[in-house]
Amino acid sequence: MNFHTFHIKVVKFGGSSLADAEHVKKVGDIIRADPTRVFVVPSAPGKRFSGDTKVTDMLYECYNVSAAGGDLAEVFSKIEERYNDIIRGLGIELDLTEEYTHIRWAIAHSAGRDYAASRGEYLNGLVLAAYLKYDFIDPARFVKFFDDGTFDSETTNTLLSEELKKHENGVIPGFYGSMPNGTIRTFSRGGSDVTGSIVARAAEADLYENWTDVSGFLMADPRIVDHPQGISFITYRELRELSYMGATVLHEDAIFPVRFAGIPINIRNTNAPEDPGTIILSHTDSYDPSSIITGIAGKKGFCVITIEKAMMNAEKGFGRKVLEAIEKENISFEHLPSGIDTMSVVLNRAELAGSRDRIINRICAMVEPDAVSVEEGLALIAVVGRGMVKSKGTAVRVFKAVADAGINIRMIDQGSSELNIIIGVDEADFEKAMRAIYAEFVS
Repeated sequence: MNFHTFHIKVVKFGGSSLADAEHVKKVGDIIRADPTRVFVVPSAPGKRFSGDTKVTDMLYECYNVSAAGGDLAEVFSKIEERYNDIIRGLGIELDLTEEYTHIRWAIAHSAGRDYAASRGEYLNGLVLAAYLKYDFIDPARFVKFFDDGTFDSETTNTLLSEELKKHENGVIPGFYGSMPNGTIRTFSRGGSDVTGSIVARAAEADLYENWTDVSGFLMADPRIVDHPQGISFITYRELRELSYMGATVLHEDAIFPVRFAGIPINIRNTNAPEDPGTIILSHTDSYDPSSIITGIAGKKGFCVITIEKAMMNAEKGFGRKVLEAIEKENISFEHLPSGIDTMSVVLNRAELAGSRDRIINRICAMVEPDAVSVEEGLALIAVVGRGMVKSKGTAVRVFKAVADAGINIRMIDQGSSELNIIIGVDEADFEKAMRAIYAEFVS
């Protein structure tokens, strides 16, 4: 698949890619190797080795110590040491003494948990901007949240678009923005990834490169399948299906701004910059006819409530009442595989804990079923691929692979889009089933 020449790329680097001076130098080499990488979004320094502490976690500790009335000088000095080590290792002239003093004072005087956590990205942004000789752009001025704490995407896009036009190159720290009253607010999940996506949209980038410590997405979990193949191209819809079932490299919130703008994402490996990684696209008709599927993902920890009642299909509102009985416990359902006289609701077992008897009693009172049963110990496996709709016999191959492995399928659910097939198996058979399906489609 060929792409046009890129004029603007936004690049985001995770904490593991910026853990120390040597990693930052590697990041600098990557950025300088391509002049179209004009805007950079850094995370706070991550772990340098097993057992090390992320800077963000150190800042949370500072907040907790201060909130408890303690002296945060000792733990904050470790944060200063981390950044000073990076600055010395990079050989740049940068003195953050005033920044340290202000941050320490602000945390000690109740600046807030979000403020404390965000300073890792803020300080790392200053360091990276000085090293690259790029402009520093503080997202607190341009990334905005509403009073209720939700992200104000349109105001942010307007403000940030205008600001980015003033800069040939820039470093914009990830993870945080500001509330209407000016206080710092952080994103709850995948913060720096979200910021990178927001910047890519505002810059009208041709590509958003997300650099991490993996070379893109794999077709299956490497903890279950030995050396699974990488995924070259994946659509947003396929990614959502796989991510929902536990395959996580990017959080869904980090995708929305660029998906909205139709900007592709390239997942790259800082430690293997020559690897092409995975391209995430809005749409593509391209697929490998030799494998058909894009990926396999799954999770344990589900249970199934099955309701049986003769002539259920003729009873108006039956399904609504069943789901209402579950909704009253503030629980979301996962899947609804059903027959003419049976309705099954797949739920997260952990969410059902403590509510099971109330839900069963409520279902019995609302729809008067002939029988209600609950089965636990279910694992779900999703087989996902845009090529499945064009390939006959895909479902048969999935079922046969599982049957040949001596595994019983307890549930089948396939959407009309034919983008995925979901099967349920006993938790004890989960890993074996994953390996069997992978082997069937990947030679």
